[in-house]
Amino acid sequence: EENMTFVEKTSIGKIKPFTTTDGSTIRELMHPLRHGNQNQSLAEAVIAVGSITRLHQHHNSEELYHVVQGKGEMTLGEKRFPVKVGDTICIRPATPHQIRNIGKVDLKILCCCSPQYSNADTELIGS
Repeated sequence: EENMTFVEKTSIGKIKPFTTTDGSTIRELMHPLRHGNQNQSLAEAVIAVGSITRLHQHHNSEELYHVVQGKGEMTLGEKRFPVKVGDTICIRPATPHQIRNIGKVDLKILCCCSPQYSNADTELIGS
């Protein structure tokens, strides 16, 4: 929006979570439509113990996942591999992906998308 005020700082405790198309709980930490930044979005995704996101892909966005809590199993195209705190995964556009929480605590991931995340750019794969 042209009249949006640019927000330089956000605080996670003040950001209302919502569920995305893939089924994860997200807090948009910085997003152009809400905060006035220009080229990317940053969110915290939480995947509950024993849960898995739906297999999906983004047509335009390249996505980076950075694991900040827990353990998971990442599906990236035809590959499947474990991820843990400190790991960062690059998900190229049009690459099917999902992540399963295989740990004993919530799996928390920082997700950066460029261009920014949008439900319209997200395609669920399969049922």
